[in-house]
Amino acid sequence: MIWESISADRAAQLAGWLWSSLLIVWVALWFGMKRAKKLESPWEMAQHALPVTLGFWLLFENNWKGLNLRLLPQIPAVWMLGLFLTAFGVTISIWARLTLGTNWSGVVTLKKGHELVRKGLYRRIRHPIYTGVLVAMIGTAMINGHLRGCIGFAIVWAAFYFKARREEKLLRQEFGPGFEEHSRCTGMFFPKWT
Repeated sequence: MIWESISADRAAQLAGWLWSSLLIVWVALWFGMKRAKKLESPWEMAQHALPVTLGFWLLFENNWKGLNLRLLPQIPAVWMLGLFLTAFGVTISIWARLTLGTNWSGVVTLKKGHELVRKGLYRRIRHPIYTGVLVAMIGTAMINGHLRGCIGFAIVWAAFYFKARREEKLLRQEFGPGFEEHSRCTGMFFPKWT
């Protein structure tokens, strides 16, 4: 079978390339964004940027003696599922980022001429970029199979949750009833089907 021909190291290398492709898309699309009219403070930025950095460091850095405890079996089915989830998550994040267009920002902000995007993945999920990153992190953590990846995922999930709440407060102030209606129809990180 196909997964038997890919080693754990090769799966980890492919996952690294997927993450690199996400970074390249982010940097390329950084140019041409709308200018900010309201921006969070540096302290507020640090409250989510530092935990996210720590979470990714735990996911990718191997020199964590006590945290390299293997939680998952090192078998092809596990790392191939992890590679699939990494690719799926990166794809979701890129799709959502392209849908946001010039309204995107890496920090909590309102743009000049900000629009409430309700198309693509945003019809069902309020924060699909975070969803994609979290799914990709789960996949990469499965490939590595270590405790540190799970801890890194948990830290990033918590940081994204609090950042999303801050974003939603700003959007609620800006769009009022329009955002309230959007919130009733969508889930924060997962689709709301009812």
